Amino acid sequence: MVSLISPPPSTSYLFRHKSSFYGIVLPERCGQVSQNLNNIRYYAISCRLSTRAKESPAQKSNTLIKEPHKYFDQVIITVRSGDGGHGAVLNMPNQRASKPQGKHEKEKLRRKSLFKRDFGGSLILPVGGHGGDVVIYADEGKDSLLEFHTKSRHNAKRGGNVAAMGVLTAQLHDGLSAPTLRIPVPPGTVVKRKRGTLLADLARPGDEVLVARGGQGGISLVEMPEHSRKKLMALTTNVMRDDSDKVLAVGQPGEEVSLELILRVVADVGLVGLPNAGKSTLLSATTLARPDIADYPFTTLMPNLGRLDGDPSLGPQMYSSEATLADLPGLIEGAHLGKGLGRNFLRHLRRTRLLVHVVDAAAENPVNDYRTVKEELRMYNPDYLERPYIVVLNKIDLPEAKDRLPSLTEEIMKLGVDRPSSEPEKSSTGAAQQQSSEGGNADGSSPRVLTKDKKDKDIEDYPRPLAIVGVSVLKGIRVDEMLKEIRAGLRKCRGAN
Repeated sequence: MVSLISPPPSTSYLFRHKSSFYGIVLPERCGQVSQNLNNIRYYAISCRLSTRAKESPAQKSNTLIKEPHKYFDQVIITVRSGDGGHGAVLNMPNQRASKPQGKHEKEKLRRKSLFKRDFGGSLILPVGGHGGDVVIYADEGKDSLLEFHTKSRHNAKRGGNVAAMGVLTAQLHDGLSAPTLRIPVPPGTVVKRKRGTLLADLARPGDEVLVARGGQGGISLVEMPEHSRKKLMALTTNVMRDDSDKVLAVGQPGEEVSLELILRVVADVGLVGLPNAGKSTLLSATTLARPDIADYPFTTLMPNLGRLDGDPSLGPQMYSSEATLADLPGLIEGAHLGKGLGRNFLRHLRRTRLLVHVVDAAAENPVNDYRTVKEELRMYNPDYLERPYIVVLNKIDLPEAKDRLPSLTEEIMKLGVDRPSSEPEKSSTGAAQQQSSEGGNADGSSPRVLTKDKKDKDIEDYPRPLAIVGVSVLKGIRVDEMLKEIRAGLRKCRGAN
């Protein structure tokens, strides 16, 4: 027998590289037997081994611990509701098989013959249990979405089957319905389909949304001989005619959906500024929050929340004037290009009604720092500059800051136009309207198309601040005056709503 392939005279040229391996393949016309071995051609295939290893769960967990700011406010999860329980194929009991003997057996047979019926006299047949639904709800005990990165799949339980031995009796019960799978998320979480439509905005604790509905349970069928089928159909319509009807006894499958969860903290006031401007110090001095404070930039990696007490001058109504402050990570020039911590965390300003620009008055050029932050806000969402805001010139306890406080106040007031009387109300109500126009961008920003006038607007074309206050949060200088201006700005926003 003639061999189709014979080894080449020399194979040393096939193994020259250590990171590749080669093989010999059939000639071009391998379907025909060639008697001339000299016409056989040999080919070498180079295949490089992949050195990329899949990230292990331990490595992923270490990444979440070291860099939580990259994952705490956005995640994609997969949920699946439970399948419905199966029904059963039943037979009518044969009561003529043997006559009961004794009073006890007669009573037992009478109870077995009492089938469950509805008001019309039709038989009530058991059905399979309903599959478990999947509900996502806002829990005020949660503050981030980090746990969903370690467990991104959630499955509800399936419904119970009808426990039947094949004979219809009065003791048959429906299959047990599976419990609802409830998934807690922090308040302020936006739930939407993966790269799809918005499902819900869980802004308040207790808000919930049904994201996957459990499958319906299968029905039970009665199997009877053909000559008795017509009589039985007067009692129930669930009569099996042929084997194809058995599919009705199978429970329906549950739904499986991929969801994108985006967290936007619920706060009334947002603190923005460059790194080391004193935002975390301001939050710790005015609330009971204890954020990390240090003398190096980017100490704050995730938003910190604090509760501001109500205005004491309102008397009993002071408790209704409480507000939540959010300390955001520092912005730097070029944040829209990914420098520093980027600007994706600015999505947490979407729910705020008042902004507080914290400026280091002892910096080299405080006015330029103020313009840098406003420019980054404008490039992310120009509507942020339309909202009422207050400028806080911090660190005035230092001599270089105290001396130029009047000039800084004058220069900052020049960077803007007078706000119309109805402008604060319009800006504060517009913050709530932005919730319903969420887009499908990866960073959660709205995909709105900016109008020409917003594109052409400069920093000087936006409204001036409501007030400019020079303080020293660390020394406690003029902090009460700053809180007074913040509460006054919040009252204007509340009056509009």
